[in-house]
Amino acid sequence: MCERECIQINGNKCRILESACPVCMTRAKHCPDEAVKIINLPQELDEDITHGYGENGFRLFRLPSPRESQIVGILGENGIGKSTAINLLSGSLMPNLGNWNNHSPDWDEVISSFPRGELRDYLSLVSEGNVSVAVKPQYIDKLPKIFDGKVKELLSRVDDRKELETLSSVVGIANILERNLKDLSGGELQRVALCATLLKEAEVYFFDEPSSYLDIYERLRMVSIIQKLTDRGKRILVVEHDLAILDVLCNSLHVIYGERAAYGIFTPPRSTRLAINSYLEGYLSEENVRIRTKPIQFLKGRDRDEELGIEMISWGKMTKCMGSFQLSTGEGSVRSSEVVGIVGPNSTGKTTMVRMIAGEIEPDEGWCTVDSLVSYKPQHVSCDFDGSVMEWLDSEIGTSWRSGEFHTQVIRTLQVDQLLELDANKLSGGELQAVSIAICLGKEADLYLFDEPSAHLDANARLEAAKAIRRTMLSNEKSAMVIDHDTYFIDIVSDSLLVFSGEGGVKGEAIGPLALRDGMNLFLSNVGVTFRRDYESNRPRINKPNSRKDREQKSTGEYFYSDTK
Repeated sequence: MCERECIQINGNKCRILESACPVCMTRAKHCPDEAVKIINLPQELDEDITHGYGENGFRLFRLPSPRESQIVGILGENGIGKSTAINLLSGSLMPNLGNWNNHSPDWDEVISSFPRGELRDYLSLVSEGNVSVAVKPQYIDKLPKIFDGKVKELLSRVDDRKELETLSSVVGIANILERNLKDLSGGELQRVALCATLLKEAEVYFFDEPSSYLDIYERLRMVSIIQKLTDRGKRILVVEHDLAILDVLCNSLHVIYGERAAYGIFTPPRSTRLAINSYLEGYLSEENVRIRTKPIQFLKGRDRDEELGIEMISWGKMTKCMGSFQLSTGEGSVRSSEVVGIVGPNSTGKTTMVRMIAGEIEPDEGWCTVDSLVSYKPQHVSCDFDGSVMEWLDSEIGTSWRSGEFHTQVIRTLQVDQLLELDANKLSGGELQAVSIAICLGKEADLYLFDEPSAHLDANARLEAAKAIRRTMLSNEKSAMVIDHDTYFIDIVSDSLLVFSGEGGVKGEAIGPLALRDGMNLFLSNVGVTFRRDYESNRPRINKPNSRKDREQKSTGEYFYSDTK
């Protein structure tokens, strides 16, 4: 170190001064294993810092503004301040305006730092304790660890509005009220969490990832339920990674951009369509900031039959009974370079069919021919490996992933390269999902099976994962089958669709694979929802029920519209 002591060491902690000389700054940048990140924060935001976690800790700039009788969405990557913003707006954390070393600001100082407007008025109410808040948490799988008992007992404790019977029926959990929380599936837990939040009487409702684990039927029901809160004048803030749901749910959107674990910056609110298109383009024109090196593109009306190769797997009229549930399929096949999306309601046999193809279970009747190696990523991923992510990858797929095409197309795309030194058994849900996808793709196989790979991933990571799967199949002439409920994800990754229908937990029927457009039309006709293509980005957008566009498309049978008008 130089004589100026640009880098100060105190025990097991080091402090890098912002005024450090170029030599010491370069030395810090080359710290092994990227233990140190040095980032130049935008100069123009020096006066807009809302909260900081220490001199070299995470910093949040600006805040989203809850609005009366409106649903305001937040769109951005994980780890750049969305949860911090919710804590600040709910009053559980007080903004420090970046004063982490000096005096903590009082509420008068905090409020005066924001320009006059709805956000400033809202924070005044928070400071006076005049805002009641209800928050639906992000990680609903932790609920059984917090409360050990029956669903009805939990909901009775938060039933401020005395509407438990009515809301439980609306949300679709009336049949599980007497079950223990620990025995519920992810989708059931999500609906219980939604019901618990709605039962609370509050002025402001925060919903953190409300669509996780839900199929498209349940997601659209969730949209309708949350939108009805605006009829009662409530302020609603939603963090959501399913862009199709975010598009149809919200009145306006704040995009948040920055550097993971370093800083986050909220943009002013803008229309939902403009915000999502800017996010996909990777360029925020008002801020003159590029948040992605390349835009995410959607194709329209593609037909790749001529690019597909030899048959990798085939099956015919399989049936499988599991307790009171029965699955039946028609005949189908998957060819090399083909990605088959699998869509349909929960509990209609999608995972059961994938497990039969993977060889985990045998069909009761019918046949399934797999003359190839299969790599399978299950629906619920976990890790019991005692070591780093790098060591876990080495143990699963060898060391070839460290360089070459796979490292570029998969490891870097999924940002797994930023997780290599972390303990594998301490990864977050999104981090564990990304590593699990990489491990599945890294194994030597001819057929790759993915069960809900978008779960826990943020919007950007979902779209990048879809592209990584698709590129791997094309470049290696392999094939994949992908179960997912995110329409954007399925639209990007799929060449064809295997469509499931039936009654959840009772019976299921699989039809296909069908051409992407035909499969989407069949699937969406079952749901009763139509999509149009955005004329700028080509992304699918849900039509409002009974709108002119919705009626026109239903009359022609074009539920998944391929034109851009």
